[in-house]
Amino acid sequence: MAHVFWGFALCFLLPVMAAAQSWVQVEARPTLPEARDRAAAYDSAFSNVEGYWLRSGWFAIVLGPFANSDEAQRVRDTLQQDRIIPPDSFVADGREFRQKYWPSGVRAGAAVRTPTPLPQTAPAAPTPQTPAIALDETPAQARASERALSRTEREALQTALQWFGFYDAAIDGSFGRGTRRSMGAWQAENGSDPTGILTAKQRAFLLAAFDAALAALNLQTVTDAKAGISLTMPTGLVQFEGYDYPFARYGAKSGSEVELLLISQPGTRTTLGGLYEIMQTLEIVPLEGERQLGRDSFTLRGSNAELESYSFARLSGGEIKGFALVYPPARSAEMARIIDIMQRSFTPIPGSLQPTDLNAEAQSVDLLAGLELRRPKLSRSGFYVDPTGAVITTANAVASCTRITLDEQHEMQVAARTGDLALLTPVAPLVPLNYARFATRPPVIRTPVAVSGFSYEGVLGAPTVTFGTLADIRDLSGDTARSRLEAETLTGDAGGPVLDASGGVSGLLLPTPTSGRALPEATALALKSSQIVSFLAENGITPAAARGGSALATEDLVATATDMTVLVGCW
Repeated sequence: MAHVFWGFALCFLLPVMAAAQSWVQVEARPTLPEARDRAAAYDSAFSNVEGYWLRSGWFAIVLGPFANSDEAQRVRDTLQQDRIIPPDSFVADGREFRQKYWPSGVRAGAAVRTPTPLPQTAPAAPTPQTPAIALDETPAQARASERALSRTEREALQTALQWFGFYDAAIDGSFGRGTRRSMGAWQAENGSDPTGILTAKQRAFLLAAFDAALAALNLQTVTDAKAGISLTMPTGLVQFEGYDYPFARYGAKSGSEVELLLISQPGTRTTLGGLYEIMQTLEIVPLEGERQLGRDSFTLRGSNAELESYSFARLSGGEIKGFALVYPPARSAEMARIIDIMQRSFTPIPGSLQPTDLNAEAQSVDLLAGLELRRPKLSRSGFYVDPTGAVITTANAVASCTRITLDEQHEMQVAARTGDLALLTPVAPLVPLNYARFATRPPVIRTPVAVSGFSYEGVLGAPTVTFGTLADIRDLSGDTARSRLEAETLTGDAGGPVLDASGGVSGLLLPTPTSGRALPEATALALKSSQIVSFLAENGITPAAARGGSALATEDLVATATDMTVLVGCW
């Protein structure tokens, strides 16, 4: 019965007119192969099937063009009434049309171009092939043949130039100075004289390369029911790898160096804000780039010499949904267009990933959902020395750093440095929970001490307090500026405060000497508080003095120590 309807429909279709005004859009598909298959099916029954790439990134199948919208409406109504075309077909004015992909993408009467063989990965730009795009026309002849192009065909050329990074203005079909410059740049890139006027062969080559790029991306609408997300993605570049809450991971395909994460989890505005902060600790979100947190959404852009990324998430109906695209800088222009397509097609559907959706084998303290966390190259301890957030630490903790942080959050800068010590001040105002009060009484050998520091270099997320004894008021070589401790400290503790039993700071733990000698276990060295006080005074900070008094209870001593101790990160 269907073939009767198709044959009946032909009598209602008008011949193609030179001045196209309206079309009947019968379908749209997310990928070029799908759209071509559907266009071929319609073409077997209708005489005026056309296909256009839309601004949204989808591919439309249309009937027409018709002289005006009334004519198109009449045809649509008749075909819909007879159930020959889908009920959601509508009249389109062509404003969203970009390049024509069916039947050939060139003007009526022109030679049909042979599609370029599709590469396995999307090219960043057309490969220079001088013989294929040699000047087959003089500039005058090229301009004459150019005048025969329709507006749609002119827009298709601008779109292709834009895709390959030569054109960044409006797609309007007008070949002004900007378009001419982009044409000349494209010609130069491809080994031709930069006349700024494309010949018929050059136009065909450019459009064929554009077709090849789209086909290599293999844009398809993927519905991930588990993550509750549907969107158009470049399946030619990425492939599904698995779930690691709160991400569905799509890894690089065929050496594309492109990765995609679908973000999916239940949540509130608080959860959204937490995710915003956590994602900035990932290696896939470089430090340089725009950060924007709104009431119900956030956007992150990151860029360095190795990679770039774009992350987006939105809270709606108690679920946080979004995506993150990671790619090499060489594909930046291409990925900007992919991001636009992905955002336009992004559709949340019911359901979200749950905390149980984890890859147990990929779990690690250095990973979040299988993704590597950004870590400083060196982590040591330090402590606050005044109420403005100034910090003292060891000099070698901040040597050769491009960036210094406290607790991997607060930006710091070196205000002063000496042989053993470095004074750090915050870039933005800080109000510490506690700061050091320095002991004024002479230390007594064999009395208890407590060393506070990030023994495991931030793995535990909080300082550890190690108890020991003041073994001597000088170091192993007899230096009276230092004292020797009996305490089982670790590398990360260096720079942390040494406290006496009353909570006064009696010194700063120094790094373990690396002179080639192996010291006995539980041997540590500390710079005396008198040296620290002098250094601070020389640099404009008045140290606070400890009140002294009786010994604190263990829990009070621990609280005093940990509230002033910070993790110093050297990046």
